[in-house]
Amino acid sequence: MSEEKFEEAMQRLEGIVQDLETGDLSLSDSIKVFEEGMKLARFCSKELEAAEKKVSLLIQEGGGKVRETPFEVDGALDEQ
Repeated sequence: MSEEKFEEAMQRLEGIVQDLETGDLSLSDSIKVFEEGMKLARFCSKELEAAEKKVSLLIQEGGGKVRETPFEVDGALDEQ
């Protein structure tokens, strides 16, 4: 699944949610689809965490030094 692109995984996950919400699937199919959805959700979560770690601002300081700071959302650090 690591080769699967984030966008494709999100689209499939949205489709799974719609399928489960309709209630048209058998119990067995619902469980299979739910398991697939959980795997996709974990994959997407890992991808988002990796992207969050990459998102940083490089601020040029006096004297040519570079300092890395976390990306701020709405003016506040996103602390989790």
